[in-house]
Amino acid sequence: MKTTNLFNMRTLIIALSMVAVSMSAFAQQQQTSSETAITPKFGIKGGLNFANLYIDDVKDEHVKIGGNIGLFAKLPIVKGISIQPEILYTSKGAKVNYDNVFQGTGEYRFNLNYVETPLLMVFNVTPNFSLSAGGYISYLTSANIKNVDSDGSVKGVNDLKADDFHRFDNGLIGGVSVDIQNFTIGARYSYGLQTIGKSGNLSKDLTRDSKNSAASVFIGIAF
Repeated sequence: MKTTNLFNMRTLIIALSMVAVSMSAFAQQQQTSSETAITPKFGIKGGLNFANLYIDDVKDEHVKIGGNIGLFAKLPIVKGISIQPEILYTSKGAKVNYDNVFQGTGEYRFNLNYVETPLLMVFNVTPNFSLSAGGYISYLTSANIKNVDSDGSVKGVNDLKADDFHRFDNGLIGGVSVDIQNFTIGARYSYGLQTIGKSGNLSKDLTRDSKNSAASVFIGIAF
């Protein structure tokens, strides 16, 4: 699990390095064929999350598929560089197989739903292709943990709610997107910097020092 964690961080660092290069050498104008100048964009977007948690002392972890939907704005600063704030409703978590003394043996499904506010810098490598990097702050609106295998039941696990976890999360984001007129398709990776479990709570015992992570794909329409 630690190897996977390092791989994801290295991937993010490489993406950020590519962004830095694009700033100095490849910036292009971000506008559609019908526009005579770069203009602010506002739109809606949605897609899928392939989320996971990194938890010690578990037998295996599996990606949990969730959704993301919300609003975005793309605000040009100069030629080829924009700021992109967003507000999203996004589902994260993981499916985790336990096999140890404390939790027993079984599978638990962590379902964590957030209102998330990413803020990204977008750099156009070409008029239709861009790289983005930034961060996010999110608020946990709901949570539930499902015990799939009754043999691995831990007393109280099904009663865990949002208040049993850290309500706020924050992290880093890197991604790519392709723009065709006002239509956008893209992918990004987000890595949380805040542990999700609350100290002195069963959520901390189950998740250890785990943090959110998610690979996402999305489509957007700007107006």
